[in-house]
Amino acid sequence: MQNKLILILGGARSGKSTFAEQLARRSERSVAFIATATAGDDDMQGRIQRHQAARSQDWHTIEEPLDLAHAVQAAAEVADVLLLDCITLWVSNWLFAQEGIDDEEVVSERYYAGALAQIDALLEAFSLLDGQKTLVVVTNEVGLGIVPAYALGRIYRDVLGLVNQRLAAASERVYLMVAGLGVDIKRLHEEAAL
Repeated sequence: MQNKLILILGGARSGKSTFAEQLARRSERSVAFIATATAGDDDMQGRIQRHQAARSQDWHTIEEPLDLAHAVQAAAEVADVLLLDCITLWVSNWLFAQEGIDDEEVVSERYYAGALAQIDALLEAFSLLDGQKTLVVVTNEVGLGIVPAYALGRIYRDVLGLVNQRLAAASERVYLMVAGLGVDIKRLHEEAAL
């Protein structure tokens, strides 16, 4: 049996993390939580603490804001279910680590290619893992709102949208969270026909 990738996406407070954690718990397998968040302010510190308190004490935690391929490899050494939460924050971290990015810059293809190369490295690292691993990835759907007024906001929205598409294409299951309910959109897509 090959490794399995599951993508969970939705808007803010749609229940993404809770759903992902429930999937991991129900698996009754060992779990490693890959956290991409950094505590840049008091609000974020509080969010991180609430998420930490909600997780099982038996889970391993790997904090890695940038190197997802390495984090997945490290997580696979200690667990069978790898829960990556979240790609949304990873894209922010990755963009701010790029030189010369600011609100005045025109949306650039180099950001698209660079972020997708990192996601491809993640997918490659996951595909090469031995055993029967499951990677559950949490991300936000940010493309349903208005077009951001600033270049950096547009870059962020576009990069995250492309990253989400790449992950969805590689996933066995894709759940869209709506009001705490997970809708398996990959299955709906496969069944759609004229």
